Amino acid sequence: MSYIEAVDLKKTYTPKGASPVHALDGLNLEVPQGTVTALLGPNGAGKTTTVKVLTTLTRPDSGTATINGVDVIASPERIRPMIGVSGQYAAVDENLTGFENLDMVGRLYHLGAKQSRVRARELIDLFDLTEAQNRPVKGFSGGMRRRIDLAGALVMRPPVLFLDEPTTGLDPRSRIGMWEIITTLVGEGTTVLLTTQYLEEADQLADSISVIDDGKVIAKGTSDELKASIGGQRVELSLVSQDDAAAAREILTRFGSTEPAVSLDGRGFTVNAEDAPAALQLILTEFASRGIPLYDAGMRRPTLDDVFLKLTGHTASADDAAATGTENTDAPSSRKAQK
Repeated sequence: MSYIEAVDLKKTYTPKGASPVHALDGLNLEVPQGTVTALLGPNGAGKTTTVKVLTTLTRPDSGTATINGVDVIASPERIRPMIGVSGQYAAVDENLTGFENLDMVGRLYHLGAKQSRVRARELIDLFDLTEAQNRPVKGFSGGMRRRIDLAGALVMRPPVLFLDEPTTGLDPRSRIGMWEIITTLVGEGTTVLLTTQYLEEADQLADSISVIDDGKVIAKGTSDELKASIGGQRVELSLVSQDDAAAAREILTRFGSTEPAVSLDGRGFTVNAEDAPAALQLILTEFASRGIPLYDAGMRRPTLDDVFLKLTGHTASADDAAATGTENTDAPSSRKAQK
């Protein structure tokens, strides 16, 4: 049995004056112990609702969910000490310092004054916040706030960690720093369920990825398995002049295994190829013999964006709007879930 398991979860919201919305529509999920599973999908797909159910903040209309064999719905009081949650918005007291925020969380858990301070210092060191520990959080950058929030979720060393879009809004450097922390935690045995809209994040962190859309998991596997499921490598090239587009299309159709896709500017082309290295060599030779200049040419594997586009008909864009208003508006905080 998986450490986290959800079977046929369903949850319907009925906004005032609107038709019912199926936030979860028979969702199934498995997360092995000591691994990272990523829920990948756009806003409104059901990611946050899934986290809310698994962290005892929302009751599903039907279905079952367990963590380490404990029924999430029947025994929420047994689940809460087992989990830590870091939501989309940092759940911190802006008027307290970083150290005081973590010390406060420890005291709320009745660790006692001495042990709370010890644990706060440990987490300050782990998250590289020593220089900022005595500054009020209201002066922290977005990345520092996220680190303090995640640190708060780890005060009680929970074996299970739920991260609901933990790097939304962070700059690239802060995002990479957060990835390193998550990787360290998993290496120490923590089980992580990560929701994200960032394809690179799922690619970097996840042992397994579940693609979610319209309230259900529509595909799952490792990053490589999902990419392989939609075909092999691609040959990509960019023309110097759009006047050569017709000739480029004819050449790529001849040497590729699919009809070439064309970029909006009419100069970029992508085509699938069974043997991309051989196809690329033949294509370049043909372009050279015809005197067609190229700006760029190369090969690439399918990306997770390709996977999502193939499965859903649209990309997993961070700009997708939530269709219902139920996603991302009241994401769980670590303190709410654990108290």
